[in-house]
Amino acid sequence: MKRTPITPRRIDSIPRLHSMLGLPKPKHPLVSVVHLDAVLSSLDALEAYSSYSYYCIALKMNFEGKMKYGQQYYDFNEGVMTFTAPGQVTHVEVPSATPVSGYLLMVHPDFFQTYPLASRVKEYGFFSYAVHEALHLSDSEEQMIADMMTNIEREIAMSIDAFSQDVIVSHIDLLLNYANRFYNRQFITRKLANNDILTRLEALLDAYFASDKIQQAGPPSVQYIAGQLHISPNYLSDMLRAHTGQSTKQHIQNKLLDKAKELLTTTPLSVSEIAYRLGFEYPQSFNKLFKSKTDLSPLEYRQSYQ
Repeated sequence: MKRTPITPRRIDSIPRLHSMLGLPKPKHPLVSVVHLDAVLSSLDALEAYSSYSYYCIALKMNFEGKMKYGQQYYDFNEGVMTFTAPGQVTHVEVPSATPVSGYLLMVHPDFFQTYPLASRVKEYGFFSYAVHEALHLSDSEEQMIADMMTNIEREIAMSIDAFSQDVIVSHIDLLLNYANRFYNRQFITRKLANNDILTRLEALLDAYFASDKIQQAGPPSVQYIAGQLHISPNYLSDMLRAHTGQSTKQHIQNKLLDKAKELLTTTPLSVSEIAYRLGFEYPQSFNKLFKSKTDLSPLEYRQSYQ
């Protein structure tokens, strides 16, 4: 039986979400901080699959509800942060009478459109992480983020002057910088889980390059590898950078080059035959990639071993 596709509900403004949660109109239509304990009785309004036209940054403390991202659930039973970019789809499930505290910062991209943050925010991979890749905070980190949320809320509530927007954007920028720092710490401190991912990544790439898949479909994409590991592409790349200094794409290319070097030095196959075997439609593309990474053409590399 074919499943009926889910059409997410579009929540196109911060004032609309305030209304859905039974809150007064926001002090500013493009930025707002909401206390989660103040909207507990209205959180069921978010149980439908929804997408938002603005960024949502949540700090959840003592929250035993579940959020669904794709086909996976994440239980929020400790202090964590999640980050949602405009257009992403989320789904919240909250048991009745569940104690919850924390903050939800909402900011429309138009609010910082004329600031450097407008381009920098796109570089933060955590806005594309899956919910089960949430940021886990220590007690001191949690308090630091809570203080920043309070500062943003306080500034929004003040009378608007010529510096208000600059100050609020600076606070948001600082919060995201700390989130980036804490995520990098998480990659390092959660070594056991991450080492398991790295081991599975190596096994997956080895199996792929040893099979006929590469000749049929070409080198694996970042999306394919991340999907096989059941993590989001951005999380995988950021985790690899923290551990190896390389992105997933660079990791795949290095694996491809290792295979190419092996074929160049251990087989009589021509450069064109090796290129086709490695999934390149045109040998020139293979030559260009190989030379950009080794400073030698494939033929020059082969001759250096003869």
